[in-house]
Amino acid sequence: MNELRPLTEQEISILEDNNCWAEDWTAISVSEDFKPNYMHRVMLYGEVRIGAFEKNVEVSQGFLKHAGINNATLRNVSVGDNCLIENIGNFINNYTIGDDCYISNVCTMETTEGATFGEGNMISVLNEIGDGNVILFKNLNSQFAAFMVKHVEDSAFKEAIRRLINEDVKRVSPDRGTIGSNVKIVNTKEITNTVINDDCEISGVSRLSDCTILSSPNASVYIGTGVICENSIISDGSSIINSVKIQDCFVGEACQLSNGFTASQSVFFANSYMSNGEACAAFCGPFTASHHKSSLLIGGEFSFYNAGSATNFSNHAYKMGPMHYGILERGTKTASGAYVLMPAHIGTFSVCFGKLMYHPDTRCLPFSYLIAYGDTMYLSPGRNITTVGLYRDIRKWPKRDMRPQGAQKSIVNFDWLSPFSVGEIIQGKKILEKLRDASGDDVSTYNYHEYVINASSLRKGIKYYDIALRIYMGAVLKRVLKRLGAIEPPANTVGQGEWNDLSGLLLPVSEEQRLIDEIKDGTLESVEEVNQRFEEINNNYREYQWAWTYQLILDYYGLEEITEQDIEKIRQDYIKARRAWIAEIKKDAEKEFHMGDVEKEVLDNFINQLDHEVDFEN
Repeated sequence: MNELRPLTEQEISILEDNNCWAEDWTAISVSEDFKPNYMHRVMLYGEVRIGAFEKNVEVSQGFLKHAGINNATLRNVSVGDNCLIENIGNFINNYTIGDDCYISNVCTMETTEGATFGEGNMISVLNEIGDGNVILFKNLNSQFAAFMVKHVEDSAFKEAIRRLINEDVKRVSPDRGTIGSNVKIVNTKEITNTVINDDCEISGVSRLSDCTILSSPNASVYIGTGVICENSIISDGSSIINSVKIQDCFVGEACQLSNGFTASQSVFFANSYMSNGEACAAFCGPFTASHHKSSLLIGGEFSFYNAGSATNFSNHAYKMGPMHYGILERGTKTASGAYVLMPAHIGTFSVCFGKLMYHPDTRCLPFSYLIAYGDTMYLSPGRNITTVGLYRDIRKWPKRDMRPQGAQKSIVNFDWLSPFSVGEIIQGKKILEKLRDASGDDVSTYNYHEYVINASSLRKGIKYYDIALRIYMGAVLKRVLKRLGAIEPPANTVGQGEWNDLSGLLLPVSEEQRLIDEIKDGTLESVEEVNQRFEEINNNYREYQWAWTYQLILDYYGLEEITEQDIEKIRQDYIKARRAWIAEIKKDAEKEFHMGDVEKEVLDNFINQLDHEVDFEN
């Protein structure tokens, strides 16, 4: 909007002839290019600022109307250039509206005293009746949220992190509700205490109350029919449609909520998809999906996860066909810390009598299956490493990241084999070898806690784990050779030791602890600096990974240093392991075909894809 000026007597006369009225015409200021003939039946209270009306506005495809204000009551409102505001049933009160907006058939838009715009609210995630552990604010991402939840018992950390967030919220909070530029709001009942950023479309919404909508030109937000959204934040590129009801929630980038889904006290990050079901106190990390009406995500931490219904737990039975869904790639954890259904990263799952069962004892046997026969639970360690489902999942997740550049606040590391998962593989292999050494090779079954492992399953588990280890070491070595031109010892030891998965960010435990310490001692003084540190850790991932993997190679091969001869040995082991892995996946695909689950053409196309895996060996 250009510089403003008072209305002229002639303009006031034209406005009055158009059935416009003002409580005080001197409190109305307009753009230099303002034309009063584009305002009809408008009542003005308090201080109102109005821009120019110079363009047509597209109200529907191919249907243009001239900018202006018609049939509306405004109080303490600033309207940008070339907006069309019409048919406001009640009023717009205390709002700043940007340029090129279309607002039509809206009942009420208002900012009231004490508005929070959804920021600074404390919610309780993972424990629906516990104390709050996550503060909602617009710069929240999956790492920051996981960090707050994980370390909530550290009172000094909790106090420091909450101070940083509260300072950030106070610094950027507007004094009243704002509507960005190129915003479309139509057929909507109520918008109260809500900030709506650029290029957002709101159509048929029932209520937005105390919300912030982080839309942007390259990642617009759409909120549709029947939606009720309260005390929540909606991030770039997300859509919320078809009577969704959410309260006290954070919706991250490129998430989709639809078809009557309801949620409270929950967070959703990076490409999550929620439809029909419910969520309460749920931490839904990147790529969490729920499709069924009877799904309830409650008090759990999820990531790369597809929730089934109460009677149909989606699993890797659908592998080659287009309807394949991976249940869980990275991890599901309950409030008690138990790991649930983890076919592609850590832990195991089972479905017994239509009930999903979680098994905390099996966390250190990753990529495993549990199958119940009567009262007996059979464990197949490492079985999922060689399935079609895992192979498909490794390749599909990066392709499903719908977040545009510049709208990727949450960090997502797509490595299926990493120091985090491979560390668990090493522990799993050691457990199986100890069971074999303790009971010998001549037994038919082995007992691990309350689970039974068939002798053949144990041998295969050791084999599968070893295949994964050799693939991982060879792949990292190949990457280092490509990056550095030679194999050199790591520049430092950062990365050695245990690793964690911070809701998509894979990092050494030592770096996570350093981050905690720097927040507590004041080295990091703002939310921005904390998020920059997350980015820094992610940018150094390959260096940290090399420090961890270098030591793994020395230990695995019994070396003191890695020579050219050793490099060739590791490369040959990598190629053999990779080919063995592909051969096992082929067997799994052919088994599925013979069960009649897929067409011959689908099988042939998949086998052809596997045959091209040799192209990536060098």
